Amino acid sequence: MEDQGLNRHVFLAKLITQYAYLHRKTVGPAAEEYIRQIGIRSGGWIEGFYNENSAPWSIDQYANVIIDIKNRIGGHFEIVTVEKNCVVVKANSCPFGSVVRDAPHLCMMTSSVFGGIAARKFGYGKVSLRKRIALGESNCEVAIYFSPNETEDGLVYEDLPVTPVNADLFLWEEETIKMLNEELRRSDDMLVKLLDELEVLKQQVKESGSKQKA
Repeated sequence: MEDQGLNRHVFLAKLITQYAYLHRKTVGPAAEEYIRQIGIRSGGWIEGFYNENSAPWSIDQYANVIIDIKNRIGGHFEIVTVEKNCVVVKANSCPFGSVVRDAPHLCMMTSSVFGGIAARKFGYGKVSLRKRIALGESNCEVAIYFSPNETEDGLVYEDLPVTPVNADLFLWEEETIKMLNEELRRSDDMLVKLLDELEVLKQQVKESGSKQKA
């Protein structure tokens, strides 16, 4: 997606990234877990558009599908390599355009969509975001592994349930909501602790200054 003038893509991209920016400012690191959960669900929904039959997917098919997904929503992705245990793709532009730099944690959407589909189709997916336009790099590069390995770090996706046909993928289970709320609570506790520590430090500096004057 090119950011040339105002159009629907530019407007929606800016709207989403600003919401994501404010959300992360509000809840802290827990915002990434929210994005991850949404990406897993969204990937399952999108995946349904490519399930023409019940036959297992090949690695080549998986690679072509994830590229097609990104390009259909405004990105410019292409395949770098396809191997038995790993697919590498790259992008010259992001579906969110340059405004993704406002909320780089939205890259978690790419990770969870790619990893979630891999986990459902092959039982396992590890996603390494090697390069990210969101962090100011000129392009994105993503590696997806289909079995455990120590080649490089990445987020692991496995044991993901396959949603039954015609089921509502966005009907959130109570356990998932509780988990997200727990992440939010921990983030709040961390912030309160940090503020308390800053207040103690401030008091210590104040007391030290008073002793020096005396």
